[in-house]
Amino acid sequence: MQVPLWLALIVVGYLGCKLFRPPIWLVALLLLGGYLLADSLFAPVVDTAVK
Repeated sequence: MQVPLWLALIVVGYLGCKLFRPPIWLVALLLLGGYLLADSLFAPVVDTAVK
């Protein structure tokens, strides 16, 4: 069974917010930080670390 990455991320994110109930500012901060990190000089480093 192959699941698209975007669907898996949505499901994991929804369950994480539902079960752990983090503050909304923390969720927004992590999303913004990930977005900014993806467009920075550290993106290749993160890419190789994830793979």
